[in-house]
Amino acid sequence: WYPQNALRARRPGFWMNCVSKSQESSAPADVRLLPPIVNGIDVDALASRHAKRNFALFLGRICPEKGVDLAIEAARIADIALLIAGTVFPYDAHERYFKTKIEPRLGPRCRYVGALDFSRKRRFLTSAVCLLLPSLAEETSSLVAMEAMACGTPVIAFRRGALPEIVSHGRTGFLVDDVEKMAEAIPFAGGIDPHLCRSEARARFPMQAMCEKYLERYRKLAGHAAFAA
Repeated sequence: WYPQNALRARRPGFWMNCVSKSQESSAPADVRLLPPIVNGIDVDALASRHAKRNFALFLGRICPEKGVDLAIEAARIADIALLIAGTVFPYDAHERYFKTKIEPRLGPRCRYVGALDFSRKRRFLTSAVCLLLPSLAEETSSLVAMEAMACGTPVIAFRRGALPEIVSHGRTGFLVDDVEKMAEAIPFAGGIDPHLCRSEARARFPMQAMCEKYLERYRKLAGHAAFAA
């Protein structure tokens, strides 16, 4: 996606900030990094009273690296309905993936509902039994996983990138390594306490805390000559 020298800016005082330990560990050794600041979400805005319904949810970009076809297969094995939400961006690879890997498998128990506005996203995240994240990418973070937890919904995710930093295995969801293990975990999602998911999201991912950390970081960067060298 980027040229190899994209992270090696020559401007003095140039520092980079990661959003997870996973992202930090994957950075080139000669890049100047500050300690990670975890992304935050508006937990209060995601509060909802919608009742749980018997379906799993995939929410994200519809593209190969997000593993939408793997979510379909996991739901099929687990014999649970799946709702797929997200945008198919106008890239050849994305549109071809949707036409060949996703669209042929849609039906009464596997529906594509398109992109969601905030209200529908909150309703779907709250109502789902679980959120499926079979990502094939080394995710640097996952806002949708945080949002699902804030809605009281457990996350079943592949053990990739920063996802193990977000999902507490057995408490707010499950971390798995393949489609079969994802399917096996789905029936256990109902045993995860929604109140625990919400409380963890509130404690670990509040937007206000993220903003305060960035403001403090900017103050330090602006006030210390060592950072400008």
